Amino acid sequence: MFIVGLTGGLATGKSTVLSIFRDNGVAVIDADVVARQVLEPGTKAWKELRNYFGEEVLYSDGRVNRLKLGELIFDDIEKRRKLNAITHPRIQTAMMKMAVKYFFSGHNYIVMEVPLLFETGKMINFMHKIITVVCEDYQQLERLCKRSDFTEKVAKKRISFQMPLEQKVANSHFVIDNSGDFANTRRQTESIIRLLRRSKFNWYFRAIFLIAVMAFLFGVTHLFVNLIQNKT
Repeated sequence: MFIVGLTGGLATGKSTVLSIFRDNGVAVIDADVVARQVLEPGTKAWKELRNYFGEEVLYSDGRVNRLKLGELIFDDIEKRRKLNAITHPRIQTAMMKMAVKYFFSGHNYIVMEVPLLFETGKMINFMHKIITVVCEDYQQLERLCKRSDFTEKVAKKRISFQMPLEQKVANSHFVIDNSGDFANTRRQTESIIRLLRRSKFNWYFRAIFLIAVMAFLFGVTHLFVNLIQNKT
């Protein structure tokens, strides 16, 4: 099995593209969903976050107020680093565990949506292919303001904290332009799906894995036989 990384900018349409992959029967892992699970009330990450940031970043029922948390960290680099230290390792571990489960379920490939794939650099080496979702600058700004109820000034600041889309595009294998309508985005995505389905890389990987397993079993068997012979 190989892993395809899906990334892009804020509000460029990553979730839309991920849903198209899912609708086409592709196994997907959504980093945003995993992040919410990691910070569910009562988890270790949630306790660390509460101890560091205080009750002000929590709703009355204990759930994390992501908007309030965002306001705190985007103006304070130390707090942003602390949040990343609390969440990123746990998110990455959870995603890789899910990937292993998909591997043993027989999937040829999976798609991981990782918004900060390039910014963190932690998971790039696991990606066989990378897809970046883009749209026009004005569309990104409009969508982010509408989605998160941001002012234009705040939205521009949030966007500026991420790597420019041009750099992400330059380091990607595929680019999906989400500037048009949904039908156009779906056509681009399904074209990539057809290419990925024709890839033989997963068989190459499985062959290496099978050889490694066989070598391990042979070694264990050989050791076991030697132990028996030494005893006799």
